[in-house]
Amino acid sequence: MPGRVIAEHKGQYRVQTEAGEMAAILPGKVLHAATRRDELPVVGDWVILQILPEEPPKALVQGILPRRSCLSRKEAGTRPGEQPVAANIDTLFLAVGLDGNYRLRRIERYLAVAWQSGADPVVLLTKVDLCLQLEERLAEARAVAGIASVHAVSALTGEGLDALAQYLVPRRTLALLGSSGVGKSTLINHLLGEQVQSTQPVRAGDSKGRHTTTSRQIFLLPSGALVVDTPGIRELQIGDAWEGVAEAFPEIEELAFGCRYADCQHEREPGCRVRAALSDGTLDPARFENYRRMRRELAYQESTRDRKAERERKQQVKKLCKMIARLPKKGESGR
Repeated sequence: MPGRVIAEHKGQYRVQTEAGEMAAILPGKVLHAATRRDELPVVGDWVILQILPEEPPKALVQGILPRRSCLSRKEAGTRPGEQPVAANIDTLFLAVGLDGNYRLRRIERYLAVAWQSGADPVVLLTKVDLCLQLEERLAEARAVAGIASVHAVSALTGEGLDALAQYLVPRRTLALLGSSGVGKSTLINHLLGEQVQSTQPVRAGDSKGRHTTTSRQIFLLPSGALVVDTPGIRELQIGDAWEGVAEAFPEIEELAFGCRYADCQHEREPGCRVRAALSDGTLDPARFENYRRMRRELAYQESTRDRKAERERKQQVKKLCKMIARLPKKGESGR
């Protein structure tokens, strides 16, 4: 029976099926067969289930159906893998607070991850009630957002929220991504029309919030749309997002394509259109530096994955050589 994962917390799942909502678990064979985190279910996944004859009903997850989009980020620490956050998202709200949380470089990073996921990004500048330079902030955000829409909203006063109705379409799935304290849970409560998610005030000194959302789950909105709330993040480390970075910085990619040399590093090479744009002021140096920083991150992660794969290959060869060494030699009888 097919079902959709609507909640996940520490390896425990809730799924929605035609027979109703129920708990679901991963059998050992599925866990052991998974070699990467993205081979395990996440919120939003459509899965194949075996319903167990129990009361209350429970299901075993037998497999994951193909994803049409997947929001993921780099694994925490030095591990080279990716951590999926949510799957089958149609629209991704990128929430950035108009307080101490506001950073253009943060918006660019969120956009790269969003474009890579396959969902349509929408930038939400939250806490508009605290901002005295709204028009300036909107202009800045729109300048880096490209074709992604930008809206200024306040979940506290309701300002600007009417503009979000165009995304709240029945059977469409949305997700919220942003730092702790930007008002994601408050926004979800407003969209739901009731207090479902707990909220906490941010620290006055640095506008950082506490993690009020500790698990991922899907909520059904009155409009018929679905929304995923995800735990807040301190810093979003991008995973394998080469295409996402390219889509987040289209004008730089276009300039680089026109450089005289295909392997131009945009340093001192003759015929570099990127350096020319920096010189004549048509390209923001801070935006270009953020583009380079993210590409360096991606290159480092790629090399780390290659080194890990090479170590694993050598270990396999070593094991194989030991197995061969134990085999009886020609003319010898095994004991």
